Amino acid sequence: MSRSAAVEVLRAGALTTVQDQGRPGWAHLGVPRSGALDPAALRLANRLVGNPEPAAGLEVTLGGCVLRFTSATTVAVTGADTELWVDDRPADVGRPLSVPAGAVLRIGPPRAGLRSWLAVAGGIAVEPVLGSRSADTLSGLGPPPVRDGDRLALGPPAGGPAPVDVTPGWTPPAELRLRLRLGPRDDWFTPAAVHRLLHSPYTVGPLSNRIGVRLEGPALPRAVGGELPSEGLVLGAVQVPADGRPLVFLADHPTTGGYPVIGVVADVTALAQARPGTTVRFHGPER
Repeated sequence: MSRSAAVEVLRAGALTTVQDQGRPGWAHLGVPRSGALDPAALRLANRLVGNPEPAAGLEVTLGGCVLRFTSATTVAVTGADTELWVDDRPADVGRPLSVPAGAVLRIGPPRAGLRSWLAVAGGIAVEPVLGSRSADTLSGLGPPPVRDGDRLALGPPAGGPAPVDVTPGWTPPAELRLRLRLGPRDDWFTPAAVHRLLHSPYTVGPLSNRIGVRLEGPALPRAVGGELPSEGLVLGAVQVPADGRPLVFLADHPTTGGYPVIGVVADVTALAQARPGTTVRFHGPER
C-alpha cells in the first residue's frame, strides 16, 4: 500500500468518529476511557482485515457515510444490520471486502441497530492522544468528529484478510435486560424507588449519545434531600438527575458527577445499538 493511502470522506453522515479500544488509566486526571461503544465489534472488524485488535477504525452512527479509498485495500464493517455498497455492488456486513483504488464505499441507514464499525487494512492513522486515537465527544480529546471532505491517512497493513466468508449477524432485541448492581448511593432513594427501577420498563430517550443513554419512564423518588459533593463515575453508572429519571453513562462519560448513582450496569454494550424508543428493563438484587 502506498504511503499516501488514505480514506477520503465524501459524506460523514450523522456522526462518524475515529475510535479504537480507548485510553484506560487516566480517570484520575479526569479523562474517561472513551473508545468504541462496542469494543468487540471493532476488534472483529480489525481481525477481518488483518489488523491488530487495537487498531483505530470508524464508528458510524445511523449510517449515511460515503468514503473513497485512494489505494486498493481491504475493509470490513461490523455492528448494525445495514446495507453496504462498493461502487454499485452490494456487499455484506461481517466479511472482509476487497476495495479497488478509487472505489467508493457507501454505508446505508441501519435496518436494525444504530451503529456500525469500519476497519481498513492498516488502520486509521490519526495522531494518538494519551496513547489512543479515540475521539472523546465530551472532552474533545482525540480527533474531532469526521466531516465531509476530510482525508484520513491509513497505516501500513499488518497482515492479510481473515480466511472467512462471513461472520454471524446479530439483531438487537426489542427489549434489553440490563443486570444492575445497586450502589453506591442506592440508600439515597426510597425502597419504592429501588423496586420501581427493577420492575418498571423504561425507554431510550432521543437525547442519548456516546456520553450516556437518557431513559424515559417512572421517576425515582429520593429518600435523602440536598446535593451530593462530586464523586467518581464509572462506565455503566446509573445516575439519577433532579427529574428522577435514570441516565446510564457510556464510553465518553464524565469522570465525576454530583447526582447520586443508584447502581452500575454490568455490561452496557447492548446500549450501543439501542435506538430511541427501545425498551430497557433492569434486573438485580433488591436491598
